[in-house]
Amino acid sequence: MSEPSRPSSAAVPHPFDRGHTDDLMSFLAASPSPYHAVANTAERLEKAGFRQVAETDAWDGTSGGRYVLRGGAIVAWYVPEGAAPHTPFRIVGAHTDSPNLRVKPLPDTGGHGWRQIAVEIYGGPLMNSWLDRDLGLAGRLTLRDGSTRLVNVDRPLLRVPQLAIHLDRSVSAEGLKLDKQRHMQPVWGLGDDVRDGDLIAFLEQEAGLPEGSVTGWDLMTHSVEAPAYLGRDQELVAGPRMDNLLSVHAGAAALTAVATGPDAASLPYIPVLAAFDHEENGSQSDTGADGPLLGNVLERSVYARGGSLEDRARAFAGTVCLSSDTGHAVHPNYAERHDPTHHPRVDGGPLLKVNVNNRYATDGSGRAVFAAACEKAGVPFQSFVSNNSMPCGTTIGPITAARHGIRTVDIGVAILSMHSVRELCGAKDPYLLANALVAFLEG
Repeated sequence: MSEPSRPSSAAVPHPFDRGHTDDLMSFLAASPSPYHAVANTAERLEKAGFRQVAETDAWDGTSGGRYVLRGGAIVAWYVPEGAAPHTPFRIVGAHTDSPNLRVKPLPDTGGHGWRQIAVEIYGGPLMNSWLDRDLGLAGRLTLRDGSTRLVNVDRPLLRVPQLAIHLDRSVSAEGLKLDKQRHMQPVWGLGDDVRDGDLIAFLEQEAGLPEGSVTGWDLMTHSVEAPAYLGRDQELVAGPRMDNLLSVHAGAAALTAVATGPDAASLPYIPVLAAFDHEENGSQSDTGADGPLLGNVLERSVYARGGSLEDRARAFAGTVCLSSDTGHAVHPNYAERHDPTHHPRVDGGPLLKVNVNNRYATDGSGRAVFAAACEKAGVPFQSFVSNNSMPCGTTIGPITAARHGIRTVDIGVAILSMHSVRELCGAKDPYLLANALVAFLEG
């Protein structure tokens, strides 16, 4: 894994390390579902000396790196030597889920000689981007004994075919209109004999499991097209699930760099990575940012070091979270949709995202924290606000701030085609973000 460079206090810009972006592309390709994303993140943490702890076990207060896995979420933290119970946290927050098509409880369907898979729309995908794509299928299988097994069919298996223009002449004048129920069900074979259980039986074979052993599943489609550099000078990266695995990858790289660095034992804060599931549909789950997972982990860390409720309050009062999620680069074909004085560019450094109606959690004091980190790392940053005439999206930032009383700052990397099956970013920005996160976590 290519980790970010160690930032210097001289604020000299780092030369671009393409190795970090190469590693991001590998991470995107290997993480077609939130469950794969957290498994791959955990593997990287293990290599850096972190160890998994179970929520059902008693925790100790010794120094070192630990992480908790719960479904499609992971929270990891590093306790420096001699950290006091009231030591504040520095948190990088992100999310593991992306908009896509997810398999329904009764998946086997079809008609007119076609065998299809019944899917439900997850989040807010650009549905047209899923048409005529070669799709794989990935996710989590639950067995009769309650254990789970990851599965990834990473080859052309499914396809959502678009209607030929000859059968919809109005599409050129009126635009494409897709009904989520009728028009988005993928095909995966031929035949009139739709048989219940076919898909799960197929996946049992793919995963090397006995027939009839799977009793539950959380499955989703993904494009099998690999991430790639794009452009004359390969200045751009095209790939899936950048929203928001780009931030998960940068956060994991930053945390491992800090935890294995020469100053790890004397860090003034406890660095944390919190990557949640279900951001794309509101974060209200036991693995979402609006659930108890982060608060439980932080509190148990305080108490494991012998802390009291007073220590918990002191630690939280000094804590800062960077909510890192992708944002909108100015679109050259739709520049009027952006604020006229805020036109973030790709490869211009990470975005500081601001909205006075609290769709983002950034305020002036939070801006100062992020500016200091970027200055220390030698990383430029840009500001993003929405056009006043358009609604603003939101992130885990306001949820984290309100639920835990933690000062939170919304940041991210500028991309195009957000929520498409294939998004676009600058080749340098992921590396710049990771270096800014290293400086932030170090304090």
